[in-house]
Amino acid sequence: MPCPIEDYALVSDLHTGALISRTGSMDWLCLPRFDSPSVFGALLGTSEHGRWLLAPSDPAATVTHRGYLESTFVLRTHWQAPGGAVRVTDYMPVGDRRASLVRRIEGISGTVAMRQELKIRFGYGTVMPWVFRGTDSGGEHLSAIAGPGALVLRSKHLPVASNHSHIGEFEVSAGECLDLELTWYPSHRPVPPPQDLDAALKRTSAYWQEWGHRRLESSGYEQAVRRSLLVLRALTHEDTGGIVAAPTTSLPEEAGGERNWDYRYCWLRDAALTLVAMMTHGYQEEALQWRSWLLRAVAGDPEDLQILYAVDGGRELPEQVLPQFPGYGGAAPVRLGNGAVGQYQADVVGHVMVALARLRDRGVPEDHFSWPLQRALLNYLEKHLEEPDHGIWEMRGEPRHFTHSRVMMWAAFDRAADAAREHGLEGPVEVWEGLRDGLRREILERGFDRELNSFTQYYGGAGVDASLLQLPQVGFIGYNDERMLGTVAQLEKQLRHPSGLLLRYATETGEDGLPAGENPFLACSFWLVEQYAYTGRLPEARRLMDQLVGYSNELGLLSEEYDASNGHMAGNFPQAFSHLALVRAADALAGAAALPPSG
Repeated sequence: MPCPIEDYALVSDLHTGALISRTGSMDWLCLPRFDSPSVFGALLGTSEHGRWLLAPSDPAATVTHRGYLESTFVLRTHWQAPGGAVRVTDYMPVGDRRASLVRRIEGISGTVAMRQELKIRFGYGTVMPWVFRGTDSGGEHLSAIAGPGALVLRSKHLPVASNHSHIGEFEVSAGECLDLELTWYPSHRPVPPPQDLDAALKRTSAYWQEWGHRRLESSGYEQAVRRSLLVLRALTHEDTGGIVAAPTTSLPEEAGGERNWDYRYCWLRDAALTLVAMMTHGYQEEALQWRSWLLRAVAGDPEDLQILYAVDGGRELPEQVLPQFPGYGGAAPVRLGNGAVGQYQADVVGHVMVALARLRDRGVPEDHFSWPLQRALLNYLEKHLEEPDHGIWEMRGEPRHFTHSRVMMWAAFDRAADAAREHGLEGPVEVWEGLRDGLRREILERGFDRELNSFTQYYGGAGVDASLLQLPQVGFIGYNDERMLGTVAQLEKQLRHPSGLLLRYATETGEDGLPAGENPFLACSFWLVEQYAYTGRLPEARRLMDQLVGYSNELGLLSEEYDASNGHMAGNFPQAFSHLALVRAADALAGAAALPPSG
């Protein structure tokens, strides 16, 4: 059984990421890219699906402290064993285009016997490599080859073969330092030489600290905001600019359930929201890189628009089941790809237009490609104006006219009209304004229930949806508008979980085409913090924010959902959506605190 989700740490090289448990087991790693097949897959099964364990041999050893070197993804774990203490430093070097993991053991006191167990399983746990020892100018090494990919392990103490794995034991005394470097490379190329690991650690630490060094508004949550921004960067591919929703697949939304999805791809919506959060804090270069990724990914016929793409903009992401994995805690099926790739989600263009408008408002000019592309997206939206969709939550039931989707369509045409009126960009501004105004009238007539005094999840329905909290975020209605306050009251009535968190929607209705039951989606409660902050409910906002930030693990990482009843994280991890919503909520608290008192 893998560790609880909250027991994992992320290390990243801006190309992929590994999850390392408190027990010292690297249980998830896809190489060389976030969406590549796993080489360590124990997270979704057992050690036989691949892992790399490094920990004291004595079972009485305990972790006394674990944390990142300040503002980095350099993980440090302090172990206390009966015979002494050691520190293990785990990191992935950045900036060298070398897919490596480094594990450094330093003796602090006494002598500690260490054990490593290396089980490499390419192809999502299905392919056992040919492993052999070799020697080159860098000394003896262990190589593992299977098909197009290979790994090489370099260390003073190499493990030995034992029952389809490699086991090694060695001692580390006070003052000693031992490095292990595991590097991926294409199997048709020579084994990569060793690198200067002291320099790699220094370079990697400096990169993260320089990137994360930004002045933050005083909100009381600066540390959580900084870590969240770092997570968003860690999930951004260095070369392509694509932002993955999470580095994992199929971590279940509910223990033992089947709401298990592959999040190792780039959702236009999630990436656009991430972009807004990062731009707010001065990361304009990353925003421009993402805009370039977007232009490449969606180039072509707008009718071929997808809601998600591969890290490099690839489009072929059919959903399939990986039967070799029993699933995290037995939650099956484990999925590869994502069936939502073929859905029509009417809100997506709106999120993209809002993000690009924010970039434009910050003085970044449109180039020869970016504005024509936006016009093409608007034409696509106009062509599909009357079509029902699957909504922000990717419902697998009957398409509907979801109120949130219609509002995001309104936002798309609103930002387009503003681009023409305020920025002088060419386009049929009167047409866009007409579509915008028509959508507004329609939404207020069909998406608002006067008896409930609330907006509804979809036209003609009586239920609500946490996505309605985004209506004031995009300027459709004021936070303090009576209709919005009435909607919040219904959200609190219909979707408040016993923990005080907010559910996305009522799964019992069967609207999503799946069995009922899921844990609260953390981003929704962060949106509620924002709503409270801007409507004079600051004490409630801070209480809820404290509760949410308290669900982070000791490394400041958040999952997609939280099982408050059992005190465990749920869903894919770490989740970009949760972290970007945390940043928004903290910004709202800082902004609300700076407002003059009413009256």
